[in-house]
Amino acid sequence: MQPNWKPSYRRYRIHQHLRHNAIAMQATIEQLSQIIIFAGLEKQDRINLQPHTNVQRYSKGEIILHEGDRLQAKLYTVVTGSIQVTKTANTGKETILRTLFAGEMFAAPGLLGNGISPATVTVESDCEIVTVERNALLNVIQQNPEIALRILMVFNARIQQMHEIVHGLVSERAIVRLARLIQYFAAEYGTESSSEGESLKFKLSYYQMARTIGITYEECVRLIKSIKPTLAYSRGGKITILDANKLEDIASGNIE
Repeated sequence: MQPNWKPSYRRYRIHQHLRHNAIAMQATIEQLSQIIIFAGLEKQDRINLQPHTNVQRYSKGEIILHEGDRLQAKLYTVVTGSIQVTKTANTGKETILRTLFAGEMFAAPGLLGNGISPATVTVESDCEIVTVERNALLNVIQQNPEIALRILMVFNARIQQMHEIVHGLVSERAIVRLARLIQYFAAEYGTESSSEGESLKFKLSYYQMARTIGITYEECVRLIKSIKPTLAYSRGGKITILDANKLEDIASGNIE
């Protein structure tokens, strides 16, 4: 018996049709100010960009882009909330490449590449996405070349991060990759001091950690338990670093 998927698929297509045909909303000056590569941009330049922008709101769990989707010639940015970028292998295994927050850009091929989405982008927390038309952005870059430099710095940082991920998958033990992942999120997104230690501001679920460092959910749970004196994990993905020195030893491969 064939599954009755047509009604839900039809609702999905109707939803997409309504979304793409909704009244276009321009980005506000404040929203454009949130975008990291526009830091220091004069107010008049942001005003000039406004007619060439669009704001779209998404809810947690929605897919913004599928891997392989054709991209419009635009700059894609997050101005509120967070998104997750993933790739799926032919085997069906999903790997989390990165999580992006307010101010960060994504879907770079829409701006500079072949116009094909290299990964799937899913909403992690309710967010607003601002797009800027490519030609309008290039006009602003001509007057403010430092924007191009900031874009290159973003790409360079991501290439370095990807290099470290690939190197870790090939040559580092899972426990080392896990420790480095926790250190990365602590450094990148900050921590809050408590009586126990330093709690990561960013919540990391077992699933997220496992998919990011290329191990199974079960192995991730086992590894977290094995380093309990070093860090504490609680429901909701809260991680508290109890012994930063020991975590560094693990990340350096000095502890078996």
